[in-house]
Amino acid sequence: MDVTRRVFAASAAAVPFLGQGLPLARAQSTAQDAPLIGNHAVADPLELATDAYIYGYPLVTMELTRRVLTNVAAPEGLKGAPMGQFTHAREYPNAKFRAVTAPNADTLYSVAFVDVGKEPYLLSLPDMDGRYYLMPMLSAWTNVFAVPGKRTSGTGPQTYFIAGPGWSGSVPSGAELILAPTGLVWILGRTYCTGTPEDYRAVHALQDQYRLIPASAAGKPYTPPVGRVDPGIDTKTAVREQVNRMDAAAYFNLLAALMRDNPPALADGVALAKMASLGIVPGQPFDPGRLPPATRQAIDQAPEKALARIMGHIKTTGRHVNGWTFTTDGGDYGKDYLQRALITAVGLGCNLPQDAVYPTTTVDAAGRRLDGASKYVMRFPAGELPPVDGFWSLTMYDADYFFVDNPINRYAVSPRDNLKANPDGSVDLVIQAESPGAQRESNWLPAPGGPFVLMLRTYWPRDALLNGSWAPPPVTRSGGATL
Repeated sequence: MDVTRRVFAASAAAVPFLGQGLPLARAQSTAQDAPLIGNHAVADPLELATDAYIYGYPLVTMELTRRVLTNVAAPEGLKGAPMGQFTHAREYPNAKFRAVTAPNADTLYSVAFVDVGKEPYLLSLPDMDGRYYLMPMLSAWTNVFAVPGKRTSGTGPQTYFIAGPGWSGSVPSGAELILAPTGLVWILGRTYCTGTPEDYRAVHALQDQYRLIPASAAGKPYTPPVGRVDPGIDTKTAVREQVNRMDAAAYFNLLAALMRDNPPALADGVALAKMASLGIVPGQPFDPGRLPPATRQAIDQAPEKALARIMGHIKTTGRHVNGWTFTTDGGDYGKDYLQRALITAVGLGCNLPQDAVYPTTTVDAAGRRLDGASKYVMRFPAGELPPVDGFWSLTMYDADYFFVDNPINRYAVSPRDNLKANPDGSVDLVIQAESPGAQRESNWLPAPGGPFVLMLRTYWPRDALLNGSWAPPPVTRSGGATL
């Protein structure tokens, strides 16, 4: 979901999530990781300020994302929706789409920002008739704290009562209570769709039944209010860029204000104590003018050092196997503040690994850059297709992580393309620019003429993928396939 490109972190499946397949080759830094808050005592004010910046990066980024994606009068698809209302992606993008990197051709998104700090909200979901879907809920700190969906709660009709910190009261009959750890909640729903006209209609009918209402409107006719559009909110500049260019005083002042309604976790006491030594206290204005000159100077230097450390972490996280890179450390971070900040920077909206893992590669089995001037085969031995209980697909992107124009309008290949097996039961995915011929076309993933990127989307992965006993096979340069 790349909110770094202006909108809808999850719009078209958005960014190549690190927790879901971050393309590590795109991020470069020479920074060295330094110890974080909570790992050991750090007295140097620059280290304190750097750690504080890293700690607060998710909260500040979520707030600016919320501002951008709710700055509309009514739901407008990829532009967002007012607070407390769903907006839906109604179709998959094509090769002309350039708003978000690494778009998705597997699930249609239903997204809402909700303030449950003011009052609880009721979320109602219809009978999904066995269809794969998930409705992850993220806290303002980007942790996934609840995931209604086929994996966790089945596909029957469901109603949830989502309440914020400190709430007490009675839950409506027939609803299940979900206690949110922060006042701000981001619902990042995904519904599987094959992309055919018939299935688009079926999913649209389901999306139209996803209902979100404030608790005070329960049992009454309810029309969502018109949203307020603030012309002062920058909806054109990438959210990540907006965050990264904030000066330290503005950043820490916003962080302190946001922590009032979005309380840090109880386990974060050490981090909070160290921030307090710099005057960064939840709910209190941050005034660097009260600090010694050396501390003020350190605070001013902290953003640059912190951002280098965040992106430098890309080199040390994740698994690397058969040319593929991915991680299963996303969605719930505990006290790993550096990992949380990195995922925020490169893949805001990351799922729990139990829901999705996205291995990504830019190289073949010999370590050479993937390029449409060559032909490739990705061979799954008999019985060793990706181990998932949801679904899987292999998506093609050009070097800039956009879909590739091709004569059959295919941007991903998956079992829904009626893949043909070899005589020995193995399955070859044919990856090349030209058609391999009618007999092989079901297994063909069209490539561009130049460099490209592959992403293997795996939803509801089984233990074999999560524990590393199964890994994606290498992409092999070949003169052809053996179908």
